[in-house]
Amino acid sequence: MNRKALFGLTLALLVPIAAYLVMKGKSGEVTAMPPYYFPDTVIQKTKDGKDYFDTTWQTIPDFSLTNQLGQNVSWKDLEGKVVVANFFFTHCPTICPPMTVNMKRMRDAIKSASKVGNREAKFLHFLSFSIDPERDSVAKLKAWADRFQINPQNWWLLTGDQKSIYNLAIDHFKLTTIDGENIDSHFVHTDFFVLLDKERHVRGFYHSLKEDMTPDTASLSRLARDVIYLSLEKDPNKKSVFAGKLELLLVVFVLLLGGMAVFFTYLKKEKKKAWA
Repeated sequence: MNRKALFGLTLALLVPIAAYLVMKGKSGEVTAMPPYYFPDTVIQKTKDGKDYFDTTWQTIPDFSLTNQLGQNVSWKDLEGKVVVANFFFTHCPTICPPMTVNMKRMRDAIKSASKVGNREAKFLHFLSFSIDPERDSVAKLKAWADRFQINPQNWWLLTGDQKSIYNLAIDHFKLTTIDGENIDSHFVHTDFFVLLDKERHVRGFYHSLKEDMTPDTASLSRLARDVIYLSLEKDPNKKSVFAGKLELLLVVFVLLLGGMAVFFTYLKKEKKKAWA
């Protein structure tokens, strides 16, 4: 192997190693994942004389509600999906129509990475819970969906038991805590979009409207960014085959590089002897 080939091999091995070291050294600075909200329990563990704290986060519980097609749906139908949710009602004359428009714009803007074929973002689903389910029948939800051209494949308008819906909004989405000035436990009316990860943990609250009822573009841009981040987030319960082994792989690469250098040096000397 000539010097150019050896140099190319060395470069091919060193570049990924260098990239790994840089990324490892700057871990936490490269991509700021959306934070978790609402800790459930904090478990203290002791290892090698040091205390570690492991937090488990509140999970939005399952529900059984009816969508605009009259289908009974639940979280089980959304496994592996990133979810953007809001609360609305079809008789709302103020914030609900522009909220729905903003959500539709976001739904239309976020596409899959595929360059051809169906570019729907299959990892993402939208939920709009009716806070007036007694009046928001399936027919009313269907009319709202038709008005705003809502695709039921990735956006459900939901009605059902009012107590269950308010329990979700207040006790689990905790909207009265986040926006206590504008809503109360008797009427959950807020412009917030709520972001949930694939494990149904709350990961963000985003205003959809400004005070003048125009879109809050800065907030919605952060939401779109965080949706993409969560779509790339690895399942914390699934460890990579390389988990905890990257340093070992680095050593193996270095040893392999050194061994090949010695081997080719030896071959070069033997070649010179044969020519002598």
